[in-house]
Amino acid sequence: MMVSSFSRTSDAFHINPFPSSRRRLDSQDALSLLQKCRGFKQLQQIHAQIIRNGLSQNQLLASKLLRLCSSYNRMDYAIRIFHEIPNPITCTWNIMIRAYTLNGTCHDALLLYNLMMGQGVPPNKFTFPFVIKACLISSRIDKGKEVHGLAIKTGFSKDIFFQNILMDLYFKCGNSNYAHKLFNKMHVRSVVSWTTVVSGLVSSGELEAARATFELMPVRNVVSWTAMINGYARNQQPQEAFELFRRMQLDNVKPNEYTLVSLLIACTELGSLSLGCWLHDFALKNRYELGVFLGTALIDMYSKCGSLDDAKKVFNNMQNKSIATWNSMITSLGVHGHGKEALAVFAEMEKSNVQPDAITFVGVFCACVQTGMVDEGCRYYKYMTECYGILPTVFHYSCMFELFNRAGMLNEAYELSEILPVKPDSDIWEELLKEIRVLGNADLEEVIYKPVKKLNHVRMGQFCESSELQPHYIKWEVG
Repeated sequence: MMVSSFSRTSDAFHINPFPSSRRRLDSQDALSLLQKCRGFKQLQQIHAQIIRNGLSQNQLLASKLLRLCSSYNRMDYAIRIFHEIPNPITCTWNIMIRAYTLNGTCHDALLLYNLMMGQGVPPNKFTFPFVIKACLISSRIDKGKEVHGLAIKTGFSKDIFFQNILMDLYFKCGNSNYAHKLFNKMHVRSVVSWTTVVSGLVSSGELEAARATFELMPVRNVVSWTAMINGYARNQQPQEAFELFRRMQLDNVKPNEYTLVSLLIACTELGSLSLGCWLHDFALKNRYELGVFLGTALIDMYSKCGSLDDAKKVFNNMQNKSIATWNSMITSLGVHGHGKEALAVFAEMEKSNVQPDAITFVGVFCACVQTGMVDEGCRYYKYMTECYGILPTVFHYSCMFELFNRAGMLNEAYELSEILPVKPDSDIWEELLKEIRVLGNADLEEVIYKPVKKLNHVRMGQFCESSELQPHYIKWEVG
C-alpha cells in the first residue's frame, strides 16, 4: 500500500524511484531520493521506504533525514528518527543540537547536549559552537562557561569559530571582561573576530574602545563599518556616523541594507529631512530592495522628520510588511493627528492576518489621544485585553489617563485607577506617576498619586517614599 501511495507522487521527483522490477532500495537510491525531496510529506514517504528496506540504521541516511526535518521545522519528527538510531555517532548528535538551536528551541538543544555528555559520547569541534549559540539565544552564560571549560579540557577551545561565538555570548550577557581576555589570547583573528569585539563594545556602550579597536582592524568589511556606524547613530552622535560612512565609501566598501538603516536613524537624530531623502534616493539608484528593515526605517524617518506623505508612500510601496512596519505606520499617523486613518490601518493589519502586539495598541491609543476619540479608546482597550489577551503596560495606562484628561473626564480617570492592579511587588504605579508627571497636569497627577501612596503603605508598613515620587501638585500657601 505504501509503495503504490509513494508511486503516485513520484512525478514530483522527475524520476521513477522504483524500477518496474521492484528491486530492493539500496542506500544510494535512498540518498538520491532524499536529495530530490521537496516537502515534508515526501520525506515521510521516503522514510517509510527506508524502514521497509532495512536501511533505518544507516547513519548517513539518518543524518540527511534529520537535516531535512530541521529545514521543514519538524523537530517532533526529527527526534523520533533520532531515537530510532542505535548508538548515534557524534556527528548525528551535532546535527540534532544544531537543528534545535536553529529552530529556536534552545532549551531542548541544551538538554540534548547534557544527554550526549551523560552517555559518554565524545564531542568534536563542531559540537561546541551550536551549544554556545543555544546558550547565547537563551542568555545562559552559566552554561556557556561550563561548556567553555569542557572545550578547554577536550582541546577544542582554539577553534576560531567557537571563539568568535563565545566572545559574542560574553558580550551579550554583560561580561565584556571575559570577552576581552578571550580576544587577547587568540593567536589567529579573522575579520569576524574583530567585528565581534567592535559590535560587543558598541552594545556595551563603550564607543571609544569600540572605535579604537575598529581603527586597529587590519581588514574591515561591511559588517565592521555598519557596527561602528550603528553605534554612533544609536548613541546620539549622528555626525560621526556620517563621517564614517564617507570613509567607508572612500574605501570602496558597498553599504548594505543595515548600513542604510543605521544612517536613517542618524538622519532622524539630526532631524534632517533632506539628508533622509538623499539616502532614500541613494537606495533607489543603487537598486536596494525595499525590505522590511529598510522600509520601516524610512517610514520612521519620514514621520519623525515631518513628511507623513512620504512615509505613507513608502508603506504603500512595500510588498512585505513586518509587525514593526505596521506599528510604525499606525503610530506615525496617530502622532500626526490622523487618528481615523491610523485605526483604518490597524483594521487593514488585522485583515492581513498580522496579529497586533502591545506596541501596536500603544500606537492605537496614541491615535485616540491625539484626536480625542474617547469611546474608541475605551473600546480598543477592552478589545486588546479580551480579544488578544494582552496585559496593559504602563504605556497603555498612561495613554488612557491622558485620553480621559484631555476630555476633562477626571472621574473616569479616577475610576480607572480604582480597578487597576495594586501589588506590593509591582512598580507599575510609580512608573505611571513618572509618565503622567511629564504631562504636567496637577489634577491628573493627584489621581495617580493616591495609589502610589497606598502601594508604599503596603510595601513598608508605613508611608515612606523617595523624593522623586513626592507630590508635585501640592500648592503652598504664602503669607
